[in-house]
Amino acid sequence: MSAMTLTEKILARHAGSAFAKPDDNIWVEADILMTHDVCGPGTIGIFKKHFGANAKVWDRSKVVVIPDHYIFTADKQANRNLDVLRQFAAEQDLPYFYDVGTPRYKGVCHIALPEEGHTRPGEVLFGTDSHTCTAGAFGEFATGIGNTDAGFVMGTGKLWLKVPPTMRFVFHGNLPPYLMAKDLILAVIGDIGCDGATYRAMEFDGDGVYALNIEERMTLCNMVIEAGGKNGVIAPDQVTLDFVDARNADGGNAGRKKYTVVKSDPGAKFCYEKVYDVTKLEPVVAKPHSPDNRAYVSEIKGEKLDRAYIGSCTGGKMTDFLAAAQILKGRRVKIDTFVVPATSEIAQGLKATKLNGQSLEDVFLSAGAKIGQPSCAACLGGPDDTFGRLNAPISCISTTNRNYPGRMGHKEARVFLASPLTVAASALSGVIADPRDCLQ
Repeated sequence: MSAMTLTEKILARHAGSAFAKPDDNIWVEADILMTHDVCGPGTIGIFKKHFGANAKVWDRSKVVVIPDHYIFTADKQANRNLDVLRQFAAEQDLPYFYDVGTPRYKGVCHIALPEEGHTRPGEVLFGTDSHTCTAGAFGEFATGIGNTDAGFVMGTGKLWLKVPPTMRFVFHGNLPPYLMAKDLILAVIGDIGCDGATYRAMEFDGDGVYALNIEERMTLCNMVIEAGGKNGVIAPDQVTLDFVDARNADGGNAGRKKYTVVKSDPGAKFCYEKVYDVTKLEPVVAKPHSPDNRAYVSEIKGEKLDRAYIGSCTGGKMTDFLAAAQILKGRRVKIDTFVVPATSEIAQGLKATKLNGQSLEDVFLSAGAKIGQPSCAACLGGPDDTFGRLNAPISCISTTNRNYPGRMGHKEARVFLASPLTVAASALSGVIADPRDCLQ
């Protein structure tokens, strides 16, 4: 039998087969289906249309509903979406509904899933959000699907998939203190383009990857969709297992569920391979209006900015805020700067985590930043009263993952994507700045 990549092995196992190869079309069993307030109502509508108004989901313990996008708003249509989710969760008696305004509320689904123990090695996770690929950091097959597919999975627990070929990206070397995973993935996207990984798996490897903590690995996998990728994945190591086991052991979350660690076979065939030496990279920025419009920060230093934004599933984790706080502590920002924790757990972490005796929350507030409630907030624009939304054609540097026209709320706004270090350094000067100048 031929060797398989990590992605091929997971899909083969979930198809009940000993082998799978690229371009095979197979029925795959789902371990988790996740949906949120944007796509949840549509998914529910399709499920009820095709399975019946009183039909039950295939497995209530495997359907996770996490409102996170348009939630802290007075917008009536957005509020109606929440009402649809609440009614459905009650009808189905769903144990994993993280409702807004309750103690269970979490925040951004892609960060809440691992926090609540729903991401495990070797599993298959489908979600009605393109950045579901974030969970590939835990050694599983995780991908975004549309409402129609999700409605089908909701009723059957299965999905018809084509097995993607796998691209392999290897990072070697000790990551310099001025670089983060965001720089690495922006470098990759800049190299291969926004369509360079279309319907392909992107596997990350190398000592440079395994030196990253789990949150930074999530950042790598999060943005594979910006290169057109079907999924991103990193084979589990002890760092992965320690995180998963700690969350899996929490009886208040997803419970103790068994999982199987899967890794690529020796001799597995990759359709593309590229090796990077991280010691030779420098901070990367994606210029408007595409994530592959790459520039090194040294090439565009001094570009005028109106706003800085630190948050989202890509840039709103504790590691991201610790990095930004290093830059901002004891200094004052020169432009409007917004800090939005991805989840309520991270929001508490901002209060509890100290940097030289000062909480991260105090560091940001003392620097003149504004802190929002845990959610997607301005990343997808949203209603006019969304915290941090761009309501004018201004220039913003952001830790988010997309900078297409209108992505953060105004179609003429200019959005630069960068790491939390680069965003924080730029907030201090009001122009795009090199974090190396602030870390000296």
